[in-house]
Amino acid sequence: MPSSIDEIDLKIMQKLQSYGRITAAQLSKELNLSAPSIRERIIRLEEKGVITGYSAMFNWAKLDRSMTTFIMVKTERSQEIVDFCEQAVEVTDMHRISGEYNYMIQVQTSSMQELASFQERLVQLGPSKSHVSMKTLIEDRHHLL
Repeated sequence: MPSSIDEIDLKIMQKLQSYGRITAAQLSKELNLSAPSIRERIIRLEEKGVITGYSAMFNWAKLDRSMTTFIMVKTERSQEIVDFCEQAVEVTDMHRISGEYNYMIQVQTSSMQELASFQERLVQLGPSKSHVSMKTLIEDRHHLL
């Protein structure tokens, strides 16, 4: 950890990571600090870019998108594939990777038919290899030290 982040900052960050909607008042009770002190620390962490935002997590099954697939893509059309993925509602994550393939895309679909439709659009940008997830064992793991 950078020296500018102390144990209290780390505890605040861990609490926010577990429950992003926790209030400064709740944090102050749990960490035995004043609410203004907690707010000040959070603002400082945001200003330093340590805390970059807050977001909601979704249950893909309840949104009828429970099928997770990782697709490796080989292409020289870098900007086109980025633009394609930014527009595709199925894409949840995209990574530039090393090795035989240069992109890894995570998609959430409701069925094999929807996945096949997505891949038919994707194939225009280059060859790909798909890996359908059978079961998620660890998800959204962003634990701090």
